[in-house]
Amino acid sequence: MKKCGRLTNKSEFGTLYALEDFMPVNLRENVKPISYIKTNAAKMMKYVNERKNPIIITQNGEAKAVLMDIETYQDTEDAFALMNIIKMAEKDVKNGKVRRADDVFKDLRKRIPADNGSAMENNI
Repeated sequence: MKKCGRLTNKSEFGTLYALEDFMPVNLRENVKPISYIKTNAAKMMKYVNERKNPIIITQNGEAKAVLMDIETYQDTEDAFALMNIIKMAEKDVKNGKVRRADDVFKDLRKRIPADNGSAMENNI
C-alpha cells in the first residue's frame, strides 16, 4: 500500500494517517461500467492485481459491484473476522462475562498433561 504522508493526528500512540493515504482511489480509473469490464476483463484483472486498487463496477450509472484482487479480499475478510471477535469480547465484558487473567492461566495449566506441562508452563 502506498502512503502519501498526510498527517491527520499525532498522539502518544504514534502517527495516524487518513485512510485515503493508504487506499488511494482514482475515480477516473477505478469506476468502470459493466460493458467496459466485459470487453476488457483481462486488462481489469491485471490492473487490480498489480495496483491492489479495487474497481467499482457500475450498471445503468449506479455502483453495483467491486472487482478486487484476492489478497486484498482476504485481508478485508480477515479484518471483518477480527472486528467480529472484538465485538463478541465487548459484549462479554458488557454482560460481566469476564475472569481474571491469572485464574484463566491457572485453569489452563490444570488442563495441560503432565508430560507437556513443564514446557507449556514457561509459555503461560
